[in-house]
Amino acid sequence: MSDSPERIPFNKPFIAGKELFYIAQAVTLGNIAGDGFYTKACAELLETRFGVGKVLMTPSCTAGLEMAAILSDIGPGDEVIMPSFTFVSTANAVARLGAKPVFVDIREDTLNLDEEHVEAAITPRTKAICPVHYAGVACDMDRVMKIAESSGVRVVEDAAQGVGATYRGRALGSIGHLGAYSFHETKNYICGEGGALCINDPELEKRAEIIRDKGTNRQMFNRGEVDKYTWVEIGSSYVPSELCSAFLYGQLELLDGIRERRQRIYDFYSQALAPLADEGLIRLPQIPDYCTSNYHMFYVVFETGEARNQAIDFLRNRAIQAVFHYIPLHASPVGQSYGYKQGDLPLTEDLSNRLVRLPMFFDITESQQTRVVEGLMACLGK
Repeated sequence: MSDSPERIPFNKPFIAGKELFYIAQAVTLGNIAGDGFYTKACAELLETRFGVGKVLMTPSCTAGLEMAAILSDIGPGDEVIMPSFTFVSTANAVARLGAKPVFVDIREDTLNLDEEHVEAAITPRTKAICPVHYAGVACDMDRVMKIAESSGVRVVEDAAQGVGATYRGRALGSIGHLGAYSFHETKNYICGEGGALCINDPELEKRAEIIRDKGTNRQMFNRGEVDKYTWVEIGSSYVPSELCSAFLYGQLELLDGIRERRQRIYDFYSQALAPLADEGLIRLPQIPDYCTSNYHMFYVVFETGEARNQAIDFLRNRAIQAVFHYIPLHASPVGQSYGYKQGDLPLTEDLSNRLVRLPMFFDITESQQTRVVEGLMACLGK
């Protein structure tokens, strides 16, 4: 027998409640392609809980962001302001339509886009602003919305990590003109791959429905509003599988319980790692007073990139998987093709180089978290 400790993964998907029962029900109901009972039930639950005018379930957050870009009439020559410290889907959604992602630097406290840089980046070509709510902590949406209103541009919230989090009492995804959620297996509420588009401008609802259903008015036909359906606009297949929605419904039923569990995990790390933060060896996440987090992740920022890399290796040798996060998009090969270069966004580059995410998943035990904390302390000579 091996004396090696059990590996602690960074993430581990979980069953919250009735997911498998609901999948069986979906099969029994006979509509597993999409827009059946559970797809509609998920959308209605999100609308009710988060105060969103209209929610359309999608196969991924990427699909939701792509729909938002199409609905915003983004095209060649347009610009969309966003942080470079984000997942590639945020930029792909606009780049694939011929528009240019305009990357701005981030705030040191939340790692969200810096509103001061947003205002400076507005040009006559700006079509939208895409705030990304990093780690389930809100951007300063009052400021973002004010800038957008004065400039006449649309706001698309990338709330992939923000399901269930709030800004001044309002759910993330419900504040901008459009928003997108993720239910990827690494998120708080999961179905393997899944997402949603939040529509807060009623004038966009009918067109969104058409784009989502391959550019047809099939939903109008299903409601008896037209006697046949046909191709009426360029669209794509943005309807999720009913089986994914059935799984997701079992998770969304436990919205509060899952969030409370993640908060306990987050608080354990915060309290246990406070001595290292007090000594200035690491920096812990910060949640501004105007935010209620959904506790999507727990990260620490080291003094140097070298210290961060040593910590990742040290923990790996102790069978603990801690991981870095985004490689800044402006410094990527595609980002450089837009004229960006290393050094353009100093805070983004610096913080990305020093950040590490700790294991955080629903089933993680206190003893596993203790191992992670002890590993960090040993790495830092404590």
